[in-house]
Amino acid sequence: MLRDIISKRESELPPSVIGNLLKTAAENKNIISLGPGEPDFLPPSGVIASLKRNASKATHYAPPEGVKALRAAVAKKLRSENSIRADADNVIITNGSNESIMIALMCTIDPGEEVLVPDPGFMDYRPVVEILNGFPAPYRISEDENFEVNPGMIKEAVNPGKTKAIILNTPANPTGKVLKKKTLEELADIAVDNNLLIISDEAYEKFVYGKSKHISIASLNGVQENVVTLQSFSKTYAMTGFRVGYSYGPGKIIEAMKKVHVYTSISAPTLSQMAAIEALKTKKSYIEKARRDYEKRGSFLHQRLGEMGLGCVVPEGAFYLFPSIKNFKLGSEKFAQLMMDKAKVAMLPGTEFGRYGEGFVRLSYATAYEKIIEAADRMEKAAKNISRL
Repeated sequence: MLRDIISKRESELPPSVIGNLLKTAAENKNIISLGPGEPDFLPPSGVIASLKRNASKATHYAPPEGVKALRAAVAKKLRSENSIRADADNVIITNGSNESIMIALMCTIDPGEEVLVPDPGFMDYRPVVEILNGFPAPYRISEDENFEVNPGMIKEAVNPGKTKAIILNTPANPTGKVLKKKTLEELADIAVDNNLLIISDEAYEKFVYGKSKHISIASLNGVQENVVTLQSFSKTYAMTGFRVGYSYGPGKIIEAMKKVHVYTSISAPTLSQMAAIEALKTKKSYIEKARRDYEKRGSFLHQRLGEMGLGCVVPEGAFYLFPSIKNFKLGSEKFAQLMMDKAKVAMLPGTEFGRYGEGFVRLSYATAYEKIIEAADRMEKAAKNISRL
């Protein structure tokens, strides 16, 4: 009987293995988890001090748009660090950047309209569009092109009268790629020429490596009215459990998002917002240390994976590697399950990130260096056995 009560919208959402993986990894202490994208370091000391100082003061709802002081601090950060001509009135604070994605799409797409989503891409994009009765149209990010976004392919995918928005993610989850300025300029032209919205997910903006440089597409000339920029405190300041993200965009869209926010969660947690104000005061050395640690871990794991026959692109940003498992002639889910069973190392199958993720797995190196070394040793031994299956 209950089966008839569940909506068609929910029943048609794609199945996910991440929930079971996280549960298994949490229950079995012998498993080394390279699955979740969650920083393993502590938040800045100022953030922790803010919790203690404000716990008894921050017990009421914040305004739907967010605490005024935080919005002002975010606007200042966007101007100084992202070269976006931002003002506080066009900032909204949300429960993480995931909520920003949801309410930005709620305010801009109608049933049946198309949203171009990266494939492979962050696992939330497609389901969110489907929940809103939109149509997620994947644009392929191919290993043959070194997982670079191909503007020509996106241009061809635009369906006049149907396509409403493009979701971009840089640095990218799961591939670790960082969009180049030339690519962003071409994508900006496509958006302006076709009157499309760009939703730019920049949650990993501070973690870029080598010669790569993060550029916010909203900083480019002539495209700011077409872009909603999403950023977060979760990754940069190890504040995943605080649930604080933010969006900046055209006034009309942000005002609509504020209105909808009342009907979703009302506001992000007041205490977390006050802690976020302190996070923005953190010395750059805190972020730089984390960035260097991730770069070291990513370089090590990249080398070891190559030695196992799990080749992948050099990480440019975020804290993920997306190696090919095609040499093993196994599907992504089967390979990930075997690594869990035989190596006691948890990873995500590439199919979690879209149809074109088949043949790959995602490994997060947001865990201690010593654990990554142990995980690599276990995987190498298991890979030799798997290759003989």
